Amino acid sequence: MPSLKDIKRRIKSVKSTQQITKAMKMVAAAKLKRAHDDIVAARPYAQKMLDIANSLASRVRPDAHPLLHKRGGNRIELIVVTSDRGLCGGFNSNILRATEGFLRNNTDSTITLNIIGRKAKDYFKRRDMKIRQERTVGSGRPKYAAAAEIAKEIVDSYIKETFDETYLIYSEFKSALSQKPVIQKLLPIEPTKGVEKAAEYIYEPSQEAILADILPKYIEIQIFRALLESAASEHGARMAAMDSATKNAKEMISSLTLTYNRFRQAAITKELMEIVSGAEALKG
Repeated sequence: MPSLKDIKRRIKSVKSTQQITKAMKMVAAAKLKRAHDDIVAARPYAQKMLDIANSLASRVRPDAHPLLHKRGGNRIELIVVTSDRGLCGGFNSNILRATEGFLRNNTDSTITLNIIGRKAKDYFKRRDMKIRQERTVGSGRPKYAAAAEIAKEIVDSYIKETFDETYLIYSEFKSALSQKPVIQKLLPIEPTKGVEKAAEYIYEPSQEAILADILPKYIEIQIFRALLESAASEHGARMAAMDSATKNAKEMISSLTLTYNRFRQAAITKELMEIVSGAEALKG
């Protein structure tokens, strides 16, 4: 049976934990507001770039640009976006589970990983997966320059035929309580199924110049969107997790306080009985 001192020490420890989780929830909520504004502003542009890339891919020959060329190989590069830190509920585990599912469904392919986030790096290094590139997410809001750097390396590697296909796995932000893992094919750029071929474009200055400028830009935008979606999802998941932890700590404090008072009352009653028994013995 724990002593009153042990219970009191535990109550103090849980209260300290509650203060930490409450502060982390408030910080995550503030960061989520900024991240949500960023992704709401970026989504229309990213979607329009996707539509333009699909439209161009449906109108030009596959050999018009290297990023449109579909090879027959089975070498796949997976870009996996997680966070650097934990304490964000199932955010990272959902991405890692989606990645594992992709790996199981493509056992006949040679798959390399391009990791963004320390959690994915630690997870796959323990499993001896082939990691071609690894980066940390870093602190602060995602920067477009970082997305452009990642995109340039991916585009250059694809043109050099380091791999034949590229997929992007990230968490799409729905709300603070809901984040959805997404697997998006980046390369080669292919027209969306069911899109009808419309009238031909007039290219100025030339088709080659337009494709050389727009297609790499499309890859940059999609990676930047993935970083923004992932940041918002991480903050939302952390806010929800810390809110749940704060509520659990409150319930635990109430339970421990009740136990403390019960034990204290029992100790007082025992002392009173001993005093009464001693007094009766003296009378006798």
